Amino acid sequence: MGVRTDNIQPGDIGETLGALAKTIHGRRGASPQESYTARLLTDVEDELLKKIVEEAGEVVMACKDRDREHIRYEAGDLAYHLLVVLERYEIPLDELAGELNARMK
Repeated sequence: MGVRTDNIQPGDIGETLGALAKTIHGRRGASPQESYTARLLTDVEDELLKKIVEEAGEVVMACKDRDREHIRYEAGDLAYHLLVVLERYEIPLDELAGELNARMK
């Protein structure tokens, strides 16, 4: 587990995910030697997929511990890596939103 984040303030999840997705998209052309995100976008596919499994497992373990701050922290890691997956496979957030919206009907 990384260092827990201090001074968390509520935010707009749509704005935050949109901004993060835009940042991740911008890393597509960056040097994999200089950018962790660029490395995840371009290196061996299994490395990114392993991170998804790892982060999901860490969310589960934080939930088992009933540690709210740890859950939030690990969920942030999982959300970031999921957005990298979406970028790698060229699935924009609005398409994901459409998928989720269709399920609410």
